[in-house]
Amino acid sequence: MNRNVNAISGRLSLRQPQRESLEILAHVTELLPPRQEIDLAAALDVIRSEYPSVTDFEREFPSLCFALATGVGKTRLMGAFVSYLRLEHGIRNFFVLAPNLTIYNKLIADFTPNTPKYVLQGIGEFASDLPEVITGDTYEKGRGIRVPTLKMPGYSDDRVHINIFNISKINSEVRGGKEPRVKRLQEALGMSYFEYLAGLNDLTLIMDESHRYRASAGVRAINELKPILGLELTATPQMEAAGGPTPFKNIIYSYPLSNALSDGFVKEPAVATRENFNAASYSPAQLERLKLEDGVRIHEDTKVELEVYARQYDKQIVKPFMLVVAQDTEHADSLLAAIKSYDFFEGRYAERVITVHSNQKGEERDETVQQLLNVENPDNPTEIVIHVNMLKEGWDVTNLYTIVPLRAASSRTLVEQSIGRGLRLPYGKRVGVPAVDRLTIVAHDKFQAIIDEANNPNSMIRTGVYIVRDVAGERKEAVVVAPVMQQVVSGGKNESGIIAFPTKVEQDIARMTIELIPNYERLPRSAALTDSGVHADIVRDVSAAYTPVQGALEGITDPPDIEEIVANVTRLYIDKSIDIPRITVVPTGEVTFGYHDFDMDVTGLWLQPVASEILIQYLTTNQQLRMQAGLSVIPEALLTDYIVRELIDYPDICYDEHADLLYKLAGQVVARLESYLKTDEKVRNVVRYYDKKLAGLIHSQMQGSFWQSETEYEAIVSKGFTTLRPANYSAPAGQAVLNFRNPVEDRLYIRGMLFGGFAKCLYPTQRFQSDAERRFAVVCENSSEALKWFKPSSGQFQIDYKGGRLYEPDFVVEALTSKLICEPKRASEMQDEDVQAKARAALLWCERATEHAETNGGKPWTYLLIPHDAITAASALQGLTAEFTFSS
Repeated sequence: MNRNVNAISGRLSLRQPQRESLEILAHVTELLPPRQEIDLAAALDVIRSEYPSVTDFEREFPSLCFALATGVGKTRLMGAFVSYLRLEHGIRNFFVLAPNLTIYNKLIADFTPNTPKYVLQGIGEFASDLPEVITGDTYEKGRGIRVPTLKMPGYSDDRVHINIFNISKINSEVRGGKEPRVKRLQEALGMSYFEYLAGLNDLTLIMDESHRYRASAGVRAINELKPILGLELTATPQMEAAGGPTPFKNIIYSYPLSNALSDGFVKEPAVATRENFNAASYSPAQLERLKLEDGVRIHEDTKVELEVYARQYDKQIVKPFMLVVAQDTEHADSLLAAIKSYDFFEGRYAERVITVHSNQKGEERDETVQQLLNVENPDNPTEIVIHVNMLKEGWDVTNLYTIVPLRAASSRTLVEQSIGRGLRLPYGKRVGVPAVDRLTIVAHDKFQAIIDEANNPNSMIRTGVYIVRDVAGERKEAVVVAPVMQQVVSGGKNESGIIAFPTKVEQDIARMTIELIPNYERLPRSAALTDSGVHADIVRDVSAAYTPVQGALEGITDPPDIEEIVANVTRLYIDKSIDIPRITVVPTGEVTFGYHDFDMDVTGLWLQPVASEILIQYLTTNQQLRMQAGLSVIPEALLTDYIVRELIDYPDICYDEHADLLYKLAGQVVARLESYLKTDEKVRNVVRYYDKKLAGLIHSQMQGSFWQSETEYEAIVSKGFTTLRPANYSAPAGQAVLNFRNPVEDRLYIRGMLFGGFAKCLYPTQRFQSDAERRFAVVCENSSEALKWFKPSSGQFQIDYKGGRLYEPDFVVEALTSKLICEPKRASEMQDEDVQAKARAALLWCERATEHAETNGGKPWTYLLIPHDAITAASALQGLTAEFTFSS
């Protein structure tokens, strides 16, 4: 793989779809080096020979579309494209095109050094010579011109120029036929800046939201720039027409929303309503008011969950906000007035709501756009945003958690337009806490319609715009792969090519034996299954359980020898498995702990009374939950008792030891509620409905004052070995199992392929996440050191690496003198914090497992963290072990 691709992927921490896109760009520029005066038809033939989905560039220059789902990271991918083309091909001039003012301002910020989302952060070549950012508002200052006589002070000929323009600044037809300023003559230059750009011999065009530049006017303006290459990015690679959407003809890579949802790169969308809700019982005004109020309730609930998570895991606290979709500008203004009024939760949101629509002009519009771009900032007071049609795309925020659509629309439109704005994750990935990972659409009257649309196989949640080479676009089926031992006992052949259990009776007894062996996993090693006493117990259990079906023994002169069959099965089990102990680390001796005194931080607490349970249903899984599932049913005399009752359920809280602190903190929370809720009834409502959540908020803040006495730990082995379970995969229907030794030409899609042909693997079929994993399997099969290996399935290991999160290793190998946990990892990710945390946890597990093995005559365990580029055809397992054994 190209070294610049590896370096850029590592430095920019690219996600898999971003890296795959960069790899495609690298391959394309190898096939078709970027330059001027290219034969467009010949270039198309070259690209189409490798990427059949590209049937037309649809421009007067080579232009390729990368269709990535919203929230996956298109802007960071732009930075990767710029970095690669500069480092690999020496390209210095880029033109980044935005479809509107919001995206234009966002792109300027993202390409400007020392900003929070700077897309070139970590690229060393740009650290010493910062790129020059020229915008549609600054180009007249001359910093983008390389004409010697016009160079600005401090100018560098070698510096990369990134021009960022809004389409309206270069398109005369958008401006009512009036020549854009950028196309007017600059006397000092002797031409317009547009002409200057069009005359550059390396201008590369990057089009954000490229579906916005498909109208004739936009196409003409872009073609006039005469770039050497166009790179298009969009989440919707299609043109809408009366006859239905028409996909682009130049899609070279597709990663639709369905993939992003299944891979966990975006939030899980859900829809909310009132339980047993009947919209016909409400007038339109009443329904609108109810949806707004319930939206706020969900918003406040989410805000507490976000704070609890952030405090528990020492993360930055995320301030969520709610988006209200209005029908028109007049409706938006009326909603703004309603939310600011005292009647709406006593006016508590009057200073925390803004409205955005196309009728805003001048300073009012600019100020609002700036507030939108800054809405992620915890110091920004905005918690409710009302909009009409300004936020169609490009509003790159991660803290949108609740959407209240009040505009009349079809269920499909609600799903597609609404969720696109709120899918980005604040921590870059899902964290496993439902409220932190969820985007909620409040749609009481459209609840069932949205559920039906989400379950439609053709909805954007279930599918996407796929291209010919995209494995994900094919129909898939579930594939269940039984371990080799289970296949042999079910009538399969053993290593000698002989059917070990040829008759139905023998197979039944053998399967029964396999099913009984997990009852003996408490033994220190599987080898103990052959001990005379254990063997006799298994024979007794199998004999007692085996009742042949009537007629099963007909024609058989000798009855089955259960003892011999059991002996054969246990030998097979030992030979075709690797003993993996189940280890739990627990403290020894007396452990004392407690909490220092402190005061609650309740400034962000604004929970609202709830009149009825709110039902939330996930659109991808159809799982339902009730926001108020923790409603207290046992009345308490004191409001604080509701909260303390939930607090003492936490295992680290002792009522006798901590009662004073618990009541103090609960009292501070109740006092906060009383400060903004005007009646005792409302306070009691909030405490009763949110008792668990309020307790969770207190408990999360208590962790900052936790103390514990020093103690030692010991490893408890609850199982000496664990039985292999069938592996479950999804794969394109009818896909052939590939020979693992054959190189994979299209490595981008290896994750969707199944491989076989193994001699030492404990499963006949395996799936690999990368070509490095496939190559490592070859190393294992070739090695005289390796006896057997497999890729563990979910739950095979119990390695806690980060507060209850479990690490699942890539490979387990049993060698002649040791057992190995092996993790092939991209070289650029070797020092990643998460990778290192998993490695440290695995090392501790190996130390405990080795102690157990040494006591019981087993082999020691070792953890290998192997960079992908070290795994080659010449690699030997012994050499990899010597070089890449992980140590603290």
